[in-house]
Amino acid sequence: MTAVKSPLTEAAQKTTGEALQGALVDLIDLGLLGKQAHWNLTGRNFKVVHEHLDEVVALARQYQDEVAERSVALGVNPDGRARTIADRTTIPQLEAGYLADDKVVAAIADVLAQLIEKFRDRIALTDQPDPVTQDLFIAITAALEKQHWMFQAQV
Repeated sequence: MTAVKSPLTEAAQKTTGEALQGALVDLIDLGLLGKQAHWNLTGRNFKVVHEHLDEVVALARQYQDEVAERSVALGVNPDGRARTIADRTTIPQLEAGYLADDKVVAAIADVLAQLIEKFRDRIALTDQPDPVTQDLFIAITAALEKQHWMFQAQV
């Protein structure tokens, strides 16, 4: 089997690859969390929150693909298997069953705030080893911050 040769040094590839893998785990779990909330949502603001959760899921899916493809372009195999996500996620999980719209809004706002912090750390981490990946992290962070603002405004 032929491996993709990285344009980065070995050290830069390792640092960037680890940052990309962490981002992939976060984005896959954000998408799953968003769908879990979307399916089980109840309350007066059901329709607005239900549709807004789809925006978060779409964002997560778009960027998880871009992150995984960036990894491969750098010669790093992304790992999006269910077991990997379950073992490595740090995102707080929602309760099972029906979820009140106000609790979902607050939980998603909190999760987005946590992810923004992690992505800002990844921006700093990739400044030297790979500015191209850093640009991707900047774009993701901007999208997460927009969603955070919109959810936070509903709290």
